[in-house]
Order: sequence, then C-alpha cells, then structure tokens
Amino acid sequence: MGETNTVHSPLVTYASMLSLLCLCPPFVILLWYTMVHADGSISQTWDYLKQHGLQGFIEIWPRPTATAWKIIACYGAFEAALQLLLPGKRVEGPISPTGNRPVYKANGMAAYFVTLATYVSLWWFGIFNPTIVYDHLGEIFSALIFGSFIFCILLYIKGHLAPSSTDSGSSGNAIIDFYWGMELYPRIGKNFDIKVFTNCRFGMMSWAVLAVTYCIKQYEVNGTVADSMLVNTILMLVYVTKFFWWEAGYWNTMDIAHDRAGFYICWGCLVWVPSIYTSPGMYLVNHPVNLGTQLALFILVAGILCIYINYDCDRQRQEFRRTNGKCLVWGKAPSKIVASYTTTSGETKTSLLLTSGWWGLSRHFHYVPEISAAFFWTVPALFNHFLPYFYVVFLTILLLDRAKRDDDRCRSKYGKYWKLYCQKVSYRVIPGIY
Repeated sequence: MGETNTVHSPLVTYASMLSLLCLCPPFVILLWYTMVHADGSISQTWDYLKQHGLQGFIEIWPRPTATAWKIIACYGAFEAALQLLLPGKRVEGPISPTGNRPVYKANGMAAYFVTLATYVSLWWFGIFNPTIVYDHLGEIFSALIFGSFIFCILLYIKGHLAPSSTDSGSSGNAIIDFYWGMELYPRIGKNFDIKVFTNCRFGMMSWAVLAVTYCIKQYEVNGTVADSMLVNTILMLVYVTKFFWWEAGYWNTMDIAHDRAGFYICWGCLVWVPSIYTSPGMYLVNHPVNLGTQLALFILVAGILCIYINYDCDRQRQEFRRTNGKCLVWGKAPSKIVASYTTTSGETKTSLLLTSGWWGLSRHFHYVPEISAAFFWTVPALFNHFLPYFYVVFLTILLLDRAKRDDDRCRSKYGKYWKLYCQKVSYRVIPGIY
C-alpha cells in the first residue's frame, strides 16, 4: 500500500474530495465570470448572485461548445505529439517504494519553445487568432472541468485493470483510490508518461500559452499592451521557462515521485492551473494599468530575482545530491546530516540532508521566493480588487500544507535523523518566523 493514503485519514480525504468536487468547479467559473464580465469585482458578482440565486449561477455557467472542445483537443494532441516525438536526453527518476526507476525523455524545454513559437506564428501569419481562446475561455474552462473528471475516471479504471508498473494498488476504498490515485507512474505504452503530460505539458504549458493569449487580446482590443500586462506576462513566462529548464528536477519532487495520479493532482493540473494560476493576467486584459517605466522595471527586476532564487535553491540541492555532498555551497563545503532509513523491502539506505546555503535558512526556504514571485507578477494589477491576489493566497496555503506533508513524510522516513535535522534547521518555511 502506498504512503499516499497513510498521509490523510479517510475523513480528510472525503472532506477534501467533496470540497474539490463541489467548490472548485463553480469557483473556476465564478472567477472567470468576475474577471471577464464583472470588472474583477467580487461584490458585483455577489450582488448578481444575491439577486438571481442558483438560477442566475446556472445561467452564467457557459456550456462547453464544439469550438472549446476543438481548441482543447488540438492543444492536447499537439502537446502529446511533442512529448513523444521531440528528441530529449534520457533521464532516470528516483527509485520508487517498490524498487522501480522510471525513465523519462527530457524534452520539455524544446516542447516549450516549439509551442510558443507555433502559437505566436499562427497569430502573426493570420492563421489562428489567440483572441478566439480568450473569447471562448469560459466554455474552455467548462469543458476542462467535465473532460478532466472523465479523464480521472479512466485513470481509476486503468489503475484497476491495466496498471503500468507495480507502483500501483488499491487502499480498498474506491473514493480514496479515485481521489489520491491508484498508480504512481501511469503510462500509455512504454513511453508516454501520463503525469508528465497532465502536470507539465498540459498544465504548466497552458500557463504560458494563456499568458501570451491575454497579452495578445489586450493588444488586439487596445492597439497597445500596457506596461502592467508586459511585466505580468514576462514574469510568468520567465517562471514557466524556469520550470521547463528544470523539468527533470521536477520529476524528483513530491508531485511526481510521491503523489499518485488521481483526481487530486490530475484534475488540479488540467483545470486549476490553466484557470487559477493565470488569473492575474486574465484580470489585466480589461484593466490595463500604466505603472510608468520606473515602477514597472522595479517590479520586473524584483520578480526575476525571486524566480532566480527559487531556481538556485533547487539547483543547490540537486548539485549537492548529484555530487554526494562533494561540492561548494555558497563558496564553502556544505554542512550536512547523514541519515539512514529502511525501505519497504527492508533494505537500509543512507541519504544526505543539506543544512547550509539556502537550505540552512529553513527546511522549505524555496517556497518563500516562489510566493514572492507570484506576488510580483500580480502586483501590476495594483490594489483596486482583491481577486487577482487569490492565486498568491492559494499558493501560500498550498505550499505551507505541502511543507507540512513533506515534513511528516520525512519524519516517518528518517526518524531520529529528522529530529536532528530539525534542531539544526529549526524553521519550516520562513526563517525566524515559521
């Protein structure tokens, strides 16, 4: 039985699944409606709902149209083709609890450049206008909500009937299995990794594609792009570029190596990422703010610095692991704890825990620049409305929860060594505070 299901009790799973099923889809639609049709004002949407009730909500929920399905299908097929066909370096993932080592083809950066170049070229040469995506956004989100739910049901059935590896199994509870997932590394055939597709190539890629879409939409409507929109788009693109540059590192993280492919992670990547993560840009389309060169440059530089620090944290730890601690961290030999642990098969292994550099500041310091970067690409919207900042608030809660889950997992894995590590690096996320 995988550790995924021991992290959360059935009660917590039921509660989070019910809330995700009942609250997130309507929230995605309400967020889109508020940003696009209610001037970004929560109170305006609230007044509308108060007046018209449930019937009013049903009326604003767009029906998935043929155009929306076509856009999603073309995009999905294009990304799947790039994932399969583009050349890439062979990369091995971490060894799984049952001793499997997934093999990937690292072609994310190439797929990312081909995607953006194709998208912008289609617009430039008048073949396809990205404003169509913006104009059908509600229908696209609606189609994604239903389509992704069906996708997750298929994943659940696949986990039962045709698991890709021994990193699969049932908890004996259908709801838990559907929600947290059956398989750790589901694949179609030998080479098509489903989680790389949902998390990276569909979810993260759509973030960049939509950021560009919003920028083009503002240009087509106003004949110019406001500096606030430019700062937002550049920072988001720098962040997503950083993600694809480091994609092989992402395959070692909790999302891929520990969380199974279930409703929680796959629905999140297919629906929540395109809709919520891009929302500051969605707001700016109809609310061009002129920051002035000085302020725009300040926000841009601060944002890029945060993204760089976030990248450098991950790089530092990867380098430390790759060289088995024989590297320099901030110009000197790293301080570390040698921790031993027992695998599910009863083998004893050792791990090195880094306690200097960024990782000496707090156990999850890399979340601080990540949250700060999100703030900097939202702040061009200024402070007339709260809604553009929802992503920053959501990300903060998500990462604090993830830090706690990671700590719990490490505590059960490393035991006394983790205790020693926590004494040496006493703060969980924010140095000196938390």
